[in-house]
Amino acid sequence: MLRETQNEAVRYALPNCAPEAYRLDDDPDFAAFYRYLHTLFTPRQRALRAQRAFVLERAHHGHLPNHLPPSVATTSDWRVTLPSWCADQRNLMSVPASDRELVTKALGSRAPVVLLDLEDALANDWPSLEAGTANIIAALSGVAPGARSSVSTVFVRVRGLAIAQEGVVAGESTSASLFDLARIWYALDVAALRHPFAVSIPKSESAEEALWWRDVFVVLAAYRGLPSDYIKCIAIAEAHPLAYQLEEFAYGLRDHIVALTLGRLDYLASLIHFTIADPAWVLPDRRSIPHDVAFYQRLRELIVDISHKHGILAIGGMTALFPDRRNAERNARALNVLERDKRNEARMLMDGAWTGHPDQNAIALRQFPQPNQGFARRATPRYPELRVPPKGVGQRTLAGTRAAVNAVLTYRFHVLGGTGAVRIDGYMEDMATERISRVMIAQRVRHAARVAIDGDDGRPVFHDRALIQALFADAERALVATLDGNASDDRDRVARARAISEACIFAEQFDPA
Repeated sequence: MLRETQNEAVRYALPNCAPEAYRLDDDPDFAAFYRYLHTLFTPRQRALRAQRAFVLERAHHGHLPNHLPPSVATTSDWRVTLPSWCADQRNLMSVPASDRELVTKALGSRAPVVLLDLEDALANDWPSLEAGTANIIAALSGVAPGARSSVSTVFVRVRGLAIAQEGVVAGESTSASLFDLARIWYALDVAALRHPFAVSIPKSESAEEALWWRDVFVVLAAYRGLPSDYIKCIAIAEAHPLAYQLEEFAYGLRDHIVALTLGRLDYLASLIHFTIADPAWVLPDRRSIPHDVAFYQRLRELIVDISHKHGILAIGGMTALFPDRRNAERNARALNVLERDKRNEARMLMDGAWTGHPDQNAIALRQFPQPNQGFARRATPRYPELRVPPKGVGQRTLAGTRAAVNAVLTYRFHVLGGTGAVRIDGYMEDMATERISRVMIAQRVRHAARVAIDGDDGRPVFHDRALIQALFADAERALVATLDGNASDDRDRVARARAISEACIFAEQFDPA
């Protein structure tokens, strides 16, 4: 059974594959354009992926990421000239690009920035990708509902360098990042855009990766006869190794970058993935971790200092607890949590918030009354200790494990149905939060003999494979009970979601998937 579920996990982790009906050569001009890009950039993407695996393997053998030696990136007086059209980023609101209704609401929200997401909030399948790409092109071209009257700057988050796309180039995979960018860029009438094309770069892990993105941006601009610095970007700090190379990463993109953003949910998943061998990093229950825990605060301070040193904006992280108009108590709690969270970021001199719901916009804006904080800086160590274990923070309980199991199973069930972001117990779960829960469960099993997890009666409960399987069985029964009794396909999907989830946890397969 274990061999079968491990194989199932591997099958699920295979790249998104275009259907047989898709033919790159149906549009000869795009085919020639894309094959050129593929030849130029996909080999580099593969090499960068291999380097990531090497760095992770070293970390699991005790060689954890660390700051780089001083260089021109950290010692020279370079500075970014911020375009006026993207100088206000007091609230960056992200929505799954595949959901046309949410895209329309976001464009009409009056949030300074709207981020149309092809990554974390999207199921990595072809129908979702097709819908998301079409909605992005419509929004940027001004033909989507509300696009022409929108006051928001629109950024596009494409899939990250870890993801491959099958079925496009015959006989081999291609870079999903490259494919997403190329399809959107090729379809746009650049002269009709309200502002230059703007990209959000996800899940980078090294300064070297910045050069890949830089070179892609330059080649795309040249294809249209535009200046090499035409395309602008936000870079999201959401991988632990990148935290130690942020200034070097920004330097590599200095002709394009306008902001550094804290992707704190993905960052937490990456942090505990890299430190999984250390029992000191066994996480408390996710929902008991405060927003101002030390490992977040030090990274926030570093992001602000690096950004403002070079004329870049610093944007805060997503708050996963979402408003709910149908439940007054839960709604009030979510908005209260949001206000405290964003007030903390403003006090730390960040220039804006990251949200995911129109009802969060007004509260976020109130915490950042000015478009930026004047690039103010405080005395901050340039090489801080970023791995501050969560000692004395939150609780480690069986209830927390149970909630994580439920989140993993329910999220995977919805992903298999084509939905990449789903509200569970008031929290918006996406690929990042599911990954946190997956790693957290595995940590508790790996270090069960050394780290106590309190049961419902306060006595320690040993976390072994049998316990996790029993919790998944309970969660499966509960989820099935919510389904239509005649929906056999849905019941099969729950069973498959459970098999994939258990296999990933027991095989310690934690890459975004």
